[in-house]
Amino acid sequence: MSETQGNTGVLVEVHDLVKTFDVSAPWLNRVLERRPRQLVHAVDGVSFAIERGRTLALVGESGCGKSTVARLLVGLYPPSAGRLSFDGEDTVAGFKGPKARVLRRRMQMIFQDPYASLNPRWKVLDIVGEPLREHGLVTDREALTVRVGELLQSVGLSAADVEKFPHQFSGGQRQRISIARALATEPEFLVCDEPTSALDVSVQAQVLNIMKDLQRQRGLTYLFISHNLAVVRHVSDQVGVMYLGRLVELADKATLFAAPRHPYTRMLLDAIPDIAMSGRNRTPVQGEVPNPLSPPTGCSFHPRCPHANERCKRERPPLLSSAAGQIACHAVEEGRL
Repeated sequence: MSETQGNTGVLVEVHDLVKTFDVSAPWLNRVLERRPRQLVHAVDGVSFAIERGRTLALVGESGCGKSTVARLLVGLYPPSAGRLSFDGEDTVAGFKGPKARVLRRRMQMIFQDPYASLNPRWKVLDIVGEPLREHGLVTDREALTVRVGELLQSVGLSAADVEKFPHQFSGGQRQRISIARALATEPEFLVCDEPTSALDVSVQAQVLNIMKDLQRQRGLTYLFISHNLAVVRHVSDQVGVMYLGRLVELADKATLFAAPRHPYTRMLLDAIPDIAMSGRNRTPVQGEVPNPLSPPTGCSFHPRCPHANERCKRERPPLLSSAAGQIACHAVEEGRL
């Protein structure tokens, strides 16, 4: 997925991104029951960069903060701390300023559930045409119909589908409509929040192939959120592994799948069924993700890690760079693995 036309270089950069949600009980309940405020650190100091025309995939168990990162990038949530930049410009300030509409045109999002993200009362013409009207790209109804028809054809649907409603399509076709809507403003950056998780496996492959083809044709840059490592292997150039709001490993796809270094990454890969029946030893994923309201001290993975020691329980490991990528693990740093 790394073939690109046009410029190279970093398009999206994230530095020490933090998002905290206040999930406290109402004020009066807290006073009467003498309970403190409760904060969830959904994203806790995440940093990465995505080059033009390439795909970064973020993986991890449910609740690790992947989707929150996606929403922060497109401005659906304001960050609590940290920096976000798109094509060298500060997006946090950009979304509040006069250039917000231009910025939103250049980045779009594909949501997880194609059944929930399309308005059931609107025809496909209105669904895909809405961003074109909102950004003033097409004003004439006839031109709108032609443009929406072209967008539908670019994702493998028929131009005649403009007059249909969402309920007349299968799940895979609805997700194609979502992709067509995201492409309407001709964005450079697409944030894909588990776009195939609600689809059958055979349909997943069709949708992923369409996305790869579109990337080659248009030089698109993707942030791909998923918990399916088979999908990630198919679409990504780089893979970031998240655990409890933090990045624990970031590496090129080939490196990460061939030689995972973080114990959590190894556990995730060991959970994939071994079709080749290679007979290699496997460590099943053990334990549960800790309660994010009271995360463990030190390395948040230490209660589930077979290599944890006293330092892991005390110190939070920093994300260190090496020739093989970035990793946050005391055991790797000390050569204990």
